[in-house]
Amino acid sequence: MVLAKTSSKTLLSFGEKNPTSLFIFGDSLYDAGNNNYFLTPLRVNHWPYGETYFHFPTGRTSNGRLIPDFIAEYAKLPLIPPCLQPGISYNYGVNFASLGAGALQETNKGSVISLNIQLSYFKNVEKNLRHKLGGEEAKRFLSKAVYIFSIGTNDYNSKTTPIPFHSQEEYVGMVIGNLTNVIKGIYNKGGRKFGILNLVAKGCFPVARALRSAGSEGSCMDEFSTARKLHNTALSKVLVELERQLKGFKYSETDFYTAFSERINNPSKYGFKEAKTACCGSGPYRGLGGCGGNNKYELCDTPDDYLFFDPAHPSEKANEQFAKLMWSGNSPLIWPYNLKTLFELQTQ
Repeated sequence: MVLAKTSSKTLLSFGEKNPTSLFIFGDSLYDAGNNNYFLTPLRVNHWPYGETYFHFPTGRTSNGRLIPDFIAEYAKLPLIPPCLQPGISYNYGVNFASLGAGALQETNKGSVISLNIQLSYFKNVEKNLRHKLGGEEAKRFLSKAVYIFSIGTNDYNSKTTPIPFHSQEEYVGMVIGNLTNVIKGIYNKGGRKFGILNLVAKGCFPVARALRSAGSEGSCMDEFSTARKLHNTALSKVLVELERQLKGFKYSETDFYTAFSERINNPSKYGFKEAKTACCGSGPYRGLGGCGGNNKYELCDTPDDYLFFDPAHPSEKANEQFAKLMWSGNSPLIWPYNLKTLFELQTQ
């Protein structure tokens, strides 16, 4: 795979009173269209994605906006552009996320912008900022910014990862270790404020329900559920440790596992009529095949009634709920800060 480079000609124009910017790293939950800009089978640049908000496909895995789009809105920022989009401005941040990406270089290798490559793109941005603004002003700009992550889910997928060759503990250590290195890489360039999701139980997603054998169809079995739980425990520990080690490091961790599970188990409480079947897809639970493009698929009439838009991704309504939780939620689902507080915090 040959990836486009972030352009050194990217527009840079800064007013005197810029709001806190937002830098976005991760996978399909956060990708605003980066995978549209290089050759990969992992794309959703076709109808009906984007149907209810943008009214055309943008590369987002939803009928509308994603979690970072709502976070940007709450922070009074414009939509944060994909890093590979030509001619973008860095004024308010950049989105580096890539559908299918993992914390490990080997996850979906050749088809995604891995987390390490996302970091290299960020370093290019930092270099351009220093050239434009000068070292001290660039560091101030980056220290004021907030950095959000959704990463790790694809690392625990039997189709893309080498789990069988490691114990679960060893493998989780590799995933968390690489994520930690990337966070430190951003910190070394000036980043101080980080927002991170833990991992959900994908065994209850439509794609997982549909793939069960006939005898257990519809159950929430997940062959990597133990590894995901180990990941979440390790993530919480490493964030506490980073706060101890790194001067000025602040973070917001979201218990995405619990927040998602609550909506799967009690959909009506959160305004959903359906939490097992996807709005768009085919087969049992509309969990097989794909949504749109050259795939045969069924499409619901009212995506807001569904927790899932496609077999593996939330609807826009669900994304908005998760974003509101991250922005202004409290312990035990959000700790030690929510994103609103992170945006307001003064950095050292």
